[in-house]
Amino acid sequence: MFTELKEFLLKLQNFDDISTERKAVLQPLVDYIQQKINDNQAINLNFICTHNSRRSHLSQVWAKVASSFYEIKNLQCYSGGTEETVLFPKVVETLTNQGLHIFKIAERDNPIYAIKFDENSLPIIGFSKRYYHVFNPISKFAAIMTCSQADDGCPFIAGAEKRIPITYEDPKISDNKPEQNEIYQQRSIEIATEMMYVFSKIKS
Repeated sequence: MFTELKEFLLKLQNFDDISTERKAVLQPLVDYIQQKINDNQAINLNFICTHNSRRSHLSQVWAKVASSFYEIKNLQCYSGGTEETVLFPKVVETLTNQGLHIFKIAERDNPIYAIKFDENSLPIIGFSKRYYHVFNPISKFAAIMTCSQADDGCPFIAGAEKRIPITYEDPKISDNKPEQNEIYQQRSIEIATEMMYVFSKIKS
């Protein structure tokens, strides 16, 4: 793992700031991952929000990074939306500032990014897509709903073994405002901290 990224993650290991209520929200994801490990099965997590532009990507990236940090094997993370838009550039900028190495590998209206957390590991592929896109698993996955709109608007996710709502406030509220950088950084840290907490509870 890149040194700057690892140093960033080490600062997030004080989980006392996560409330008891929030830990209860995260517990079904802990239980799902742990059961898969106990059963020696592959773990597929699909993080879903409306536009697959901000929160679902942040969640996908930090879940994969946290699983690598805690050496959880046989796990893949995906993301999708109820709509296809674009991976918002401020998300790319925020993750880069927090230690990830991100490269645009396809230039188009909906660019495709390689998101690397380690020199030798396969990159996370980031681009906006619907949650049922062919890039994503079609069965035997957990659907983690990262926004209330997608959770309310998609009462059924085909192929999902488990549906887990873990919602976050949209950093989009700060777009074109002076506090934008701070809000995106805070939301990314919040999600990273919670994903670190989840994987810290896993016994492999």
